Amino acid sequence: MTKKGSYVLLLEVKQSTTIQIGKKGIYRFPSGHYIYVGSAMNGIDQRIHRHMESEKKHHWHIDYLTQHAQVLEAYIKVCPIKEECRIASAFQQHCESIPGFGCSDCQCTSHLFYGTRERLLKIINELHMEKTRSK
Repeated sequence: MTKKGSYVLLLEVKQSTTIQIGKKGIYRFPSGHYIYVGSAMNGIDQRIHRHMESEKKHHWHIDYLTQHAQVLEAYIKVCPIKEECRIASAFQQHCESIPGFGCSDCQCTSHLFYGTRERLLKIINELHMEKTRSK
């Protein structure tokens, strides 16, 4: 059975870098930890697996970042409806956002957030998300 729902990726940028994010423009990413919030209504496990692969076509904003950042862990919330905007809102309240990243199909400010690993994991825990993968 195909799982549907939302997910977050915990990423680490080891060295500050500047990346061209498709047509979105040039973004500067300080070294540190990031959370990317997404949804997958046609197979959450397959989507997370794709994000963790190094060789892939650049389809989403996150595809550009994962070429320069390591995906450390993935967490999921299985649900028949998209909850990514609600999840993004929880991070928006407590973390620095990367404006316009990953949210071109909604009204959110961002779906990518920057913060300490501890703060990011605390929010994930408060959202009752289930750890699914580690690298």
